[in-house]
Amino acid sequence: MRYLLVDRITAIEPSSSIDGIKNVAMSEDFLEFHFLKNPIMPGIMLLEALVQLTGWLEAASSDFRKWFLVSKVLKCGFYGFVIPGDRVELSVHCAPAPARDLVVYSAIAAVNGKRRLKAEFQGNLVDLETIEEVEEQKKFFEILKRGSSV
Repeated sequence: MRYLLVDRITAIEPSSSIDGIKNVAMSEDFLEFHFLKNPIMPGIMLLEALVQLTGWLEAASSDFRKWFLVSKVLKCGFYGFVIPGDRVELSVHCAPAPARDLVVYSAIAAVNGKRRLKAEFQGNLVDLETIEEVEEQKKFFEILKRGSSV
């Protein structure tokens, strides 16, 4: 199963930062058992949304030649729950990298301006064409950034 966890891209500064939105709906299947009769978006899904947003940053910054794949979570803190009906504000920023072949990002997920997750993670850039159809991803990106001044 594949989850697409970025509903909208609201801002992008190529090779620097990206902001987006994840709207949490009661119908999302991962809420069914997390937790029974008390649905909470799993923290790992919030982290995955931030990692996916990082992929969009790298794709847009490289004319859709590269994509980000996470290899290690360096720091991660959870500060509250995300529940159905929440609009999660996602923000990713480039951070200094420890080595030439690695990239590092700091990221925050918030609801109504209140931090829910803060993380720092590293990974590698891969050729987008090896994992996705490039033209399809360009079209999808246009849908994700619709109406914004990206």
